[in-house]
Amino acid sequence: MKITHEIKESTIVITLDGELDASSSVILDEELSDPEIMKYSKILVNCQNLHYISSAGLGVFISHLQRFEDAQIKLIFFNMQDKVRNVFEILGLDLLMTIVSNYEEALTIADE
Repeated sequence: MKITHEIKESTIVITLDGELDASSSVILDEELSDPEIMKYSKILVNCQNLHYISSAGLGVFISHLQRFEDAQIKLIFFNMQDKVRNVFEILGLDLLMTIVSNYEEALTIADE
């Protein structure tokens, strides 16, 4: 798993590349736990190259969801592959998290 980020003003775009499993979810958790991330009002997660997500990977996002909501930080996923999106939908996480088709749509929703 490779995790990169790009910062644009009040937005951080986190790009996930590879498989988000038990071992790589620790790295993602460290990224999302970093106090610096709380200075951004929008966290956009690019899932274009995310080929697999385990329950541990999902758990990382779920564990940070309330903290981001309390801080009024928008967490938006985009470019999600169908097989990854199906995992979110089967577990009902698409009802708790915002998932959109592309970056432009993510930005539009983030700015609302």
